[in-house]
Amino acid sequence: MPEFSKESKLPGEYIAGFVDGEGCFDLQFRRDVRHERVNSPAYYSWKAQFVIVLRYDEKELLKKIKDTIGCGSIYSSNGNQVRYSVQDVDNLRNRIVPFFKKFLLFGKKKQDFNLWAESIEIIYRNKRKNININKGVRGFTRINWNKKDFLRLIDIQKSMQNFKAKRSRALKWFPIAESIAETL
Repeated sequence: MPEFSKESKLPGEYIAGFVDGEGCFDLQFRRDVRHERVNSPAYYSWKAQFVIVLRYDEKELLKKIKDTIGCGSIYSSNGNQVRYSVQDVDNLRNRIVPFFKKFLLFGKKKQDFNLWAESIEIIYRNKRKNININKGVRGFTRINWNKKDFLRLIDIQKSMQNFKAKRSRALKWFPIAESIAETL
């Protein structure tokens, strides 16, 4: 388990309690269209992140949380909000997950976190490991997903919806994700 800053201004228990109320463990199946490429191809990927969004006047609190945890970015969103976000799968796996295993969450947030932490392990295990280095071939190599892992991520995302705010969250990419899983 990584060592967390002993000089942090915020205790881990405080951050865990704060995240119980204000944090979000997010898992998305994303569709990205590359408009600059011929025929505007679509790419699908799993994205995970840990997020806290507050009013802009709470920016210093988010800086202290970031300094305590030791990763992530802070930026303004919508002009009157500030957002702390960790999206790098290595940081999610090696910093965020161990932090919240050490400083426990409670209730629905704990259940949400446990599912999300499982998804982080799956994404990490299946992450892109190298890029093409052959002349005339550009970009990253295709990820060859384990079908069982891919289907588990679909199940995890569906299960996580039970712990989110009851907004009309259309799960519009599930049919595409399920059809991709069939080809694996």
